[in-house]
Amino acid sequence: MLDIQKIRADFPILSQTVNGKPLVYFDNGATSQKPQVVIDAEVKYYQEINANIHRGVHTLSQLATDAYEVARGKVKEHINAKHAYEVLFTSGTTHGINLVANGFASILKPGDEVVVSSLEHHSNIVPWQMLCEKTGAILKVIPINDNGELIIEEFDKLLSDKTKIVTVNHISNALGVINPIKYIIDKAHAVGSAVLIDGAQAVPHLKPDVQELDCDFYAFSGHKMCGPTGTGILYGKEAWLNKLPPYQGGGEMIKEVTFEKTTYADLPHKFEAGTPNIAGGIVLGTAIDYLNEVGFENIQAYEHELLEHATKRLSEIEGIRIYGNTKNKASVVSFNIDGIHPYDVGSIIDKLGIAVRTGHHCAQPIMNFFCIPGTIRASFSFYNTKEEIDAMVDAVKKAQTMLS
Repeated sequence: MLDIQKIRADFPILSQTVNGKPLVYFDNGATSQKPQVVIDAEVKYYQEINANIHRGVHTLSQLATDAYEVARGKVKEHINAKHAYEVLFTSGTTHGINLVANGFASILKPGDEVVVSSLEHHSNIVPWQMLCEKTGAILKVIPINDNGELIIEEFDKLLSDKTKIVTVNHISNALGVINPIKYIIDKAHAVGSAVLIDGAQAVPHLKPDVQELDCDFYAFSGHKMCGPTGTGILYGKEAWLNKLPPYQGGGEMIKEVTFEKTTYADLPHKFEAGTPNIAGGIVLGTAIDYLNEVGFENIQAYEHELLEHATKRLSEIEGIRIYGNTKNKASVVSFNIDGIHPYDVGSIIDKLGIAVRTGHHCAQPIMNFFCIPGTIRASFSFYNTKEEIDAMVDAVKKAQTMLS
């Protein structure tokens, strides 16, 4: 059982007011808030061990290097990667996906196929479109049904020996729907395809086990799981990371440089050119420690309660439509009210201290499917409360009265 008030006290931003009202932060799908322990760890790095890593013999450089590699080890344990060198530090999920898409430019031939889903964030659509334009490969799309679930029978039909990579999100950022990724991975492997999973929306809610999933790549961001912005992880199986060319050239990713020929460093450094976000990487490790201390089983159970409460309370509102209202979903409610633009509702409830996301959530194909301009998305975290949900419902009702 979580002590919610104790947890809330860990997050300094939650005690402030917005527009004279207590802040109710329901935009966790965009970024999570940070506990004091994470903020302190960032400050501590710059106060005590700030130095460039991996190439310095002096004490500070070695301390910073050790701390950075300890954080890599924490991520390895957290996602159950086989080796620490399969864990690459990135600036976020977008960076990780682009790294893989860029690498596949040297693998794909005209007529090869890339499979994405209709539920993807633009970050997991556009890099693959760019790749197809560059290589002559063809982009195939898994359709969704009216509940926002992937139509798995159609996915099965899309697979063939032309399929070279399948790339889907673990959890939809716009709807909160949890995808059957283990089925997708196994089916794709059966035709010899690689699989990338976009885990950006999953890692705040669950611990992915990359060996059990057997995915070839798993990308996620630190800032959605209580870590700093500008941090992320790309997990890749060793064989695949050795097969792909480097994404960027520069310091750190080389073994030998001459004007005749340059040879590349071993994993993971081959994909980590230049000075990384050292503080961010170290502090991502702190955030992972914090979440594991709270406990992912506790987080999942409590967030499920929040989801059920929010769905029940919002369903009381006349003219509401909830999108992706399926059994298997994370703590996200994406909704609209008949005849009212989502932006207008979001603007009014912000005046009452309620932070939600309005718009297409970088998932325009989903909005096009439902023939809507966007939705109001309330995304919950383990530091939110049922009382805050009640306050949001009251605010939405007030907005509805004002706008009708």
